[in-house]
Amino acid sequence: YIYSNIEIEQIMRTAAKLASPKELRGCTYSTLFGLLAVTGMRIGEAISLDRDDVDLVEGILHIRRAKWGKSRLVPVSLSTQIALKAYAEARDRIIPHPATQAFFLLERGSRVTKCVAEWTFAQVSKSIGLRPQGKRWGKGPRLHDMRHRFAVKTLIDWYRAGLDVEREIPKLATYLGHVSVNDTYWYIEAVPELLQLATERLGGRQTARK
Repeated sequence: YIYSNIEIEQIMRTAAKLASPKELRGCTYSTLFGLLAVTGMRIGEAISLDRDDVDLVEGILHIRRAKWGKSRLVPVSLSTQIALKAYAEARDRIIPHPATQAFFLLERGSRVTKCVAEWTFAQVSKSIGLRPQGKRWGKGPRLHDMRHRFAVKTLIDWYRAGLDVEREIPKLATYLGHVSVNDTYWYIEAVPELLQLATERLGGRQTARK
């Protein structure tokens, strides 16, 4: 599933309104979901971030416990850097003495777990119509689809900007933490709009050669 910009805004806005005694829950999940949308990180990577892994001055995230045991550095935009800093300030004000060094916290001062994050996302999705009401979780778009959206959006932007995608795609593979660049090429084959753009680019090259 590829989220639209409007759906991402709805998810973040709805998550920010999640009620809790200390008012940290909404802040945590709106920031967490937003981070996944703008970086394409895996949920496990995001919730594994410790405070020392988030450089709020340089705007760089250090992913230490990634899939396949790989580590990488993920630079973020200025707006994301500002959002993370605002969250950190709110978190430290609400939970001044947490039980963990985790960057993203639950209200009891412990690390956010994957199960709780996915359950919360399911509830948010149901409230805005992305999942059916009535069932505990419901079927529909997943948190991991944030990663797909980021990759697809990046590739589409590159095609439309006239960049050489074949030359740029290894950068995206590294940013996403893919073991093989073939994992990144999969998005071109799986998404009709990307396949169309790639076909048009190839057709243009062949015409130019003639």
